[in-house]
Amino acid sequence: MSGSLELLSLNCFGTPVPTTRRRLQALARHLEQSSLQIVCLQEVQLFTYKNMLFEACVSYPFQAYEPHLHCPKGGLVTLSRSPLVTQFFETFAEQGRWYLPTAMDRFLRKGMLISTLYWDEVPVVVINTHIVANYSGDWERRGVFTRMQEKQLRQLADTVAAQPSNALVAVVGDFNFPRGSQLYRSFLQQTGLVDVLAGDLRPTHRPPRGVPAHYALPIDFVFTRVPSSLSLQITGDLLFSSKLDLTHKHHGYLSDHNAIEVRFAHNTPA
Repeated sequence: MSGSLELLSLNCFGTPVPTTRRRLQALARHLEQSSLQIVCLQEVQLFTYKNMLFEACVSYPFQAYEPHLHCPKGGLVTLSRSPLVTQFFETFAEQGRWYLPTAMDRFLRKGMLISTLYWDEVPVVVINTHIVANYSGDWERRGVFTRMQEKQLRQLADTVAAQPSNALVAVVGDFNFPRGSQLYRSFLQQTGLVDVLAGDLRPTHRPPRGVPAHYALPIDFVFTRVPSSLSLQITGDLLFSSKLDLTHKHHGYLSDHNAIEVRFAHNTPA
């Protein structure tokens, strides 16, 4: 087998604010110029933005999303240059509370967008997700938001375990807990997944002005499970960490998150 498989995950901050349209248009231009085969987006919060991305990303003719009231369910969209064999949305049983800041998470109906495709002859399962936000920033104790996250992570772990053993599994998205936290360690222990950027403490979240700097943390991940029959070299890095030209008049960040880019390549005999 030959070639490589390149994947990107990004919380694209697709909320209805004045900068969103030009940021997403700039993102689409970068995706069109890239060699990425799979793009997993979180926080696409209007159908207008989904339609704009689909129209601009002409080299990604295969798309996955689940329709919801005003946006893709969970804000999740997956774009692919290869045919998607199946796509399915699994809603989290735990949706937060209407009377807490999790009301917006609940309104989106968060969950997992599960897509399958083939890379050469290898089945690939991509699980795109966005875990409920931890509004207290408490990832170690038994706070109400942490308990919500734990319930969603247990469901996600069960879904990972149900995937075929011969499939390359990539679990990607905005997990809203930092690398190295108790939630992070417990999730890896439950699933046996491997963090592509393990040990990398560079923040993936860029807090808005007025939010304490200690919220700049690595909270976005690409986790993988490689079947025992497959020998792969997996590399990854952060993308879109610097300001870019969004239009000929505007210069800024594509999102309040950095993207994670991952490349899978077959190991070749020496």
